[in-house]
Amino acid sequence: MLGKMAASVAEHGEDAFRTVFRFYKRRNPPPDFSQVIDFSKTVENERVFATELDHGSLSEEDACRAGLRPVKDWRAFSLQGYPGFIFISNPFLLGSQQYWVKQCLKTYPQKPNVCNLDMHMSPTETENIWEKSIDGIRKKGKREPRSLLEKLRWVTLGYHYNWDTKTYSADHYSPFPVDLHSLSQKVAAACGFPGFKAEAGILNYYRSDSSLGIHVDESELDHTWPLLSFSFGQTAVFLLGGTKRQDPPTAMFMRSGDIMVMSGPSRLLYHAVPCIIPAPASDPLPPCLGQHLGKEAGSDGLIKDVSEVEWEVCSKYLLTSRVNMTVRQVLGLGQTFPTALPRLGAVAESSGYHEESGQNAKKMKSESGYEEDS
Repeated sequence: MLGKMAASVAEHGEDAFRTVFRFYKRRNPPPDFSQVIDFSKTVENERVFATELDHGSLSEEDACRAGLRPVKDWRAFSLQGYPGFIFISNPFLLGSQQYWVKQCLKTYPQKPNVCNLDMHMSPTETENIWEKSIDGIRKKGKREPRSLLEKLRWVTLGYHYNWDTKTYSADHYSPFPVDLHSLSQKVAAACGFPGFKAEAGILNYYRSDSSLGIHVDESELDHTWPLLSFSFGQTAVFLLGGTKRQDPPTAMFMRSGDIMVMSGPSRLLYHAVPCIIPAPASDPLPPCLGQHLGKEAGSDGLIKDVSEVEWEVCSKYLLTSRVNMTVRQVLGLGQTFPTALPRLGAVAESSGYHEESGQNAKKMKSESGYEEDS
């Protein structure tokens, strides 16, 4: 039914992507998820096929040090009609997701990295976001005010993305996290991109009523390198479209631990996240997040144990939230930033990021620098 509706819209030159986006974003009546691809299960879809990764690019020891299972054990898929797109269904070792969640909530929001709260708060107010939030999250009740951590919508790493000009620049930079660079290099190498350099990252923080509007990631100066996306927490619906808004998108679930790689012809496709799926009351946190770090990760790797106190805060946050890390290489070999970067045109105008339902929507837009796509 949904496919026919989108195809009919596309035939008339209308925005098929927006039609599907609104279908999955609606709350009453709730959308039908029967056509959403679920890579965590045995996929019976003629458009989905297993893809072979480069097993020799990463030793089992190096994979384990980054909290990853051996590459030969990864479940990787491609989609017919989307060359260069790879979906890896949770390749993380037991317990290692906890480390990356903690980094996203405690470590990466620290200065000198930049976040949406900096747009309307002083530097001293946005220092130590974790420390200023943990008591409020532990005591969380319906009448408790939102903590700074719960108001966080994005953090930028490395070359900091400028939301106004939609560009990167050499003078707006802070050192990229070593651990995330290493993880990204290893995943990129396994997918056929040895030599990938993680130069910029955008972390998105989703609440239960958040969404990511329709957009294309095109601001990087070299598009020959892939875009990597790491998902943790609650499940989301991800829409992958074509080079035009008239192309109907394909819907898939992004579950905790899943990784997506967009490269080649798929690097500049429209995509979006219309909704976060409410977790069942009987199992509010994805089971893979409740597991402790196993011995496979070793003591000499990137992944460190998360303390019980830290995980208490992280797990309470994730009961209604999702965190996504997108990592990209900005410059090609020997490439430098031009002296003046023009504002992007048509694609940038239609690109969108976080959007919340209800009375917070307009406020969110001004706080985050993101554009709505309703």
